[in-house]
Amino acid sequence: MSRRIQRRRAYETICALHQEKGYEIASLCALAGIPRGSYYKWLNRETCASEKENTLLLEELIRLYSEVNGIYGYRRMTMNVNSRLKRNYNRKRIYRLMKSVHMQAVIRRKKKHYIMSEPRVTAENVLNREFTADRPNEKWLTDVTEFKLQNGKKAYLSAILDLHDKSIVAYALGHSNNNQLVFDTFDAAVNANPDAHPLFHSDRGYQYTSRQFKAKLDGIHATQSMSRPGRCIDNGPMEGFWGILKSEMYYLQLFHTFEELEKAIHEYIVFYNTRRLQAKLKGLAPLAFRNQTLVA
Repeated sequence: MSRRIQRRRAYETICALHQEKGYEIASLCALAGIPRGSYYKWLNRETCASEKENTLLLEELIRLYSEVNGIYGYRRMTMNVNSRLKRNYNRKRIYRLMKSVHMQAVIRRKKKHYIMSEPRVTAENVLNREFTADRPNEKWLTDVTEFKLQNGKKAYLSAILDLHDKSIVAYALGHSNNNQLVFDTFDAAVNANPDAHPLFHSDRGYQYTSRQFKAKLDGIHATQSMSRPGRCIDNGPMEGFWGILKSEMYYLQLFHTFEELEKAIHEYIVFYNTRRLQAKLKGLAPLAFRNQTLVA
C-alpha cells in the first residue's frame, strides 16, 4: 500500500471516529502521528464519506420519524433504521443526528408533555467554508465545547473567533450549556467591538436558533449563518481552535475544580491571543496582527 493511500485512510478514520464517537481531533491526530494542519487541509479539500452518509441517514431518519408520527426516540429509531437499511449504526450517532435537527419523541417519560418542534430560527450556510476575511469583525465563528473535571462535574466553554486574525474576541465558561452562556459571550464580544456588524456563523444548537439570539444579531445588524446538519467542517476553524486549546492546555494537566479550569483557560486564551505566533499571520500573534490591520 502506498504512503499516499495510507495517509488518506488515516484521515478518513480520524474523520469517522470524530463524527461517530465524538473523539477529539487533536487526540486522534496525535495517535496517528499526523499534524493537525495536514488533517484540516485534507478536510477542507475532501468531504468525508461519513458526512455524505450522515446526510443520507438523516433523510431516512426524518422519513421514518414522519411515518410513525414522532413516537420513536433515538433507541427505537436506531433499531428500526438498522433493520430497514441492513446496517449497524450505533445509538450515539443516531442520537447526534436527531439532535442536530431537534428531533425527539413526542412520548416522554417525564410528566410534562413535549412535542417535536423545528428550530425556531434557522439560517443558510452563508459562510460556505470561506474561512478568510479582509478585515477585523467581518466574520465571526462561535461554538461551545465541553470539559470534564476530576470531581465528576462538567464545564462548558463558549467562544467567538474572528476569522480575520483568528483571535478569540470573547469567551465565557459556565456550569451549564445553556442560552445564558451563549448570550454572555455574544454580549462581551459586542461590548468589546461596538461597531461590529459581522457575518455570524454557528451550528444549529438550540441557543443559536432561539428568537432571543436572533434579536441580538438583528440588534447589531449581523448576518446569521449556520452549518448544515452533521457537517462539523462548516465551522472548521472554530473546531480547530478547540483542538489547539485542548492539546496545548487541557490534556496536559488534571483539573479538579471549576475554578482551576477557569484560571487555566483564561491564561491560555491570553497567551493564544497575545503571544502564540502564527505563520499565516505574518509571524505575529492574533492581537498584534489585528492591531496592525486596524492601524493601517
